[in-house]
Amino acid sequence: MKPLLLAMPGAEVLAESLAESLKLSKECERGALKLHRFPDGECCPQILPEPQGRDVVLVAALDHPDDKLLPLYLSACVARELGARRIVLVLPYLPYMRQDAVFQPGQGITARHFARLLSSCCDALVTVDPHLHRILSLDEVYSVASEVVAAAPAIAQWIRRNVAAPVVVGPDSESEQWAAQVAELAGCPYTVLSKVRSGDHEVAVSLPPAQLLAGRTPVLVDDIASTARTMVAATGQLKQAGAAAPICIAVHALFAGDAYSVLQQTGVAAVVSCNTVPHASNGIDLMPALAAAAQRMLAG
Repeated sequence: MKPLLLAMPGAEVLAESLAESLKLSKECERGALKLHRFPDGECCPQILPEPQGRDVVLVAALDHPDDKLLPLYLSACVARELGARRIVLVLPYLPYMRQDAVFQPGQGITARHFARLLSSCCDALVTVDPHLHRILSLDEVYSVASEVVAAAPAIAQWIRRNVAAPVVVGPDSESEQWAAQVAELAGCPYTVLSKVRSGDHEVAVSLPPAQLLAGRTPVLVDDIASTARTMVAATGQLKQAGAAAPICIAVHALFAGDAYSVLQQTGVAAVVSCNTVPHASNGIDLMPALAAAAQRMLAG
């Protein structure tokens, strides 16, 4: 029987793109997943047709994860209860990877607890560039099979097609892994700035080397744009160094509150993101790579 492809509310566009990529639509049947809401806010998932004996591919967009996690968990559990053979979660953005250590007394490593919860309701997981820092691999915290899709090849291709003389700029040390890989694939130089964060919204960034910027368009690359304060600070430093207006590229366009408009108002040339989270800035398509990864999980 064909696997059943289901979309959580808010992920319909992602699921449609996934189905179209690599002709997944011919290999999966699109199912319907509805969330009935009771007056007190509780939800009750309904999956049709019932997935008895079938593999299930469940797609979710996990921006605002605290609002979306429980419905996702319950939907996966209901799929299992209805006889699903295997459940593959396709989560282009995987949240709760920031808290990968104890930073203040009384805290815990929530990345581990989140991973334990998701691992309990699925058999495999596909995602894009999770925020790996102190946790080096998803295998350290997830007990199910996982595959990470790298955004760097698609970002590098976009840069090659759209920027004549780029220099890739990582806004902080944590971004170096993406900046270096993107620059290598795009065939251009890169530099990494240093960042000092004094809270969730206050960020200071160092000046970049002037010789790398001469005659080139800076392309700021980061994995997550949430408050966008890091990119805003980096844009200010680039302008101070006499650089051209930068292009800002984010893998995951979370853009909390007014972050997107604030970044646009700094004088950037463009703001572009991968389509891991539906957003107006989406311009780099990762669905073919995600579809291929999902197919590998189904075949495994």
